[in-house]
Amino acid sequence: MTWDVIILGAGAAGLMCAATAGQRGRRVLLLDHADEPGKKILISGGGRCNFTNIHTTPDRYLSANPHFAKSVLGRYTAADFIELADRYGIAWHEKTLGQLFCDGSARQIVNLLLDECDKGRVTIGLGHEIRDVGYADGEFRLTVGNREERSAALVIATGGPSIPKMGATSFAYEVARRFGLKIVEPRPALVPLTLGGDETLFRSLSGVATEVIARAGKASFRDAALFTHRGLSGPAILQVSSYWRHGEPVAIDFLPGRAPDWLIAAKRAKPRASLAATLATALPTRLAETLAERLDVAGELGTATDKRLEEAARQLADWRFNPNGTEGYAKAEVTAGGISTESLSSRTLEARQVPGLYAIGEAVDVTGWLGGYNFQWAWASGWAAGQVV
Repeated sequence: MTWDVIILGAGAAGLMCAATAGQRGRRVLLLDHADEPGKKILISGGGRCNFTNIHTTPDRYLSANPHFAKSVLGRYTAADFIELADRYGIAWHEKTLGQLFCDGSARQIVNLLLDECDKGRVTIGLGHEIRDVGYADGEFRLTVGNREERSAALVIATGGPSIPKMGATSFAYEVARRFGLKIVEPRPALVPLTLGGDETLFRSLSGVATEVIARAGKASFRDAALFTHRGLSGPAILQVSSYWRHGEPVAIDFLPGRAPDWLIAAKRAKPRASLAATLATALPTRLAETLAERLDVAGELGTATDKRLEEAARQLADWRFNPNGTEGYAKAEVTAGGISTESLSSRTLEARQVPGLYAIGEAVDVTGWLGGYNFQWAWASGWAAGQVV
C-alpha cells in the first residue's frame, strides 16, 4: 500500500507523531517490531509514568547543538501535554522538582495516545520485522515481512539502544546512515556509575543513600546519591552521568551548605567527639564511619589541628570518585548522542538533505535531564513532525 507517512517506532514520540498527523487527515502507518505499543512508557516512573516536567526549558537538554531544541520545546510545552492529560481525566501529582506522575497507572498515558491515534484513523502494525528501507521515484519503500509499504514521508522514531530487554536497538542509526545522516556517538545516559580499584571499599555501603551535590564537568545536581554493590547510583548520580566522560572524576559534596570551618566549630562545641560520630549526626552511620576511616583525623576532634579539620571539611565538600565505567545500556534510562541535529531542521525535524525523512524522540541527539524531560521532548518532537509530514 501507499501511505502519506510511515512512522517507525510506536513509543512515546512515534505515537504522538502518528496521532498528530492522522488528525490532520494524513494516512498514517505506524510500525513497531514489539508486540505492544509504548513499552517504555509502561515501565517508566515505577509504572506511574513521569510524563513531563513543569520546569522544562531548553537548557535542561544535552546536545551537540544546545540551541536545537528551543523551537520544538517552545511550540509544544509541558502545559500542552498537561491539558491533553486533563482532557482524558487523568489524575496526576507533582512529586519533586516539577516532576509530574499519574496518580494511577502509566497505562493511562498509553491509552490516551492510542485513543488519539484512533481519532486520526492511524493504522498500527505491531510485531513486524522491517527487512529493508529504501527510496526510489520519490517514495520511501519498506519491506515489512513479505510485503512492501510505500510512503511520501518516513519518520524515524525507534529510539536508542537503552534498555535492550525492552527490545531497544540501534535500528534508528542504521536507517539514518543509509540516507547519509550523521550520527553523534551514542552512549548510555542517566545511568549508574561503577567503581573499581581502591574505591571498591564503598561498595560495602550498598543500599546507603544520602543527599549530596554531585558534579561532573560543569554540571552539578543536588539530590540523593545511592551506593550500590557496583558503585554509585541515585538521582544525583544519574543526572551527572549524562555529562561524565571516561577518565574524568565525579565530585561529591557530602554535606551541602556547610561552612568551610564547620568542623572547627564542631571541635569547639564537642572536643571529645570523634570525626565518625560528628559526621553521623548528618550522614548515615555506615557512610560516616567509612568517610572517617579515609580522612586523616584520628581520635577526638579536640586533638586535631584547625588546619587539619579545614582540610577534612574541604575533602568532604569535594570528594573525588574515579568511576571506571557505567552499568551500560542495560541500566541506562536513555541514550545520549544519536542522529546529529546538523542533519535536521530545528522546526520540523526533517532531514535537510533528504526531503520527507524525519527523526524524532530519543533517536535524535537531544537528551533531557532525569524527571520527565525526555518524555516532554518525545511529545514535542512528535507533535512538531506530525504537523508537517
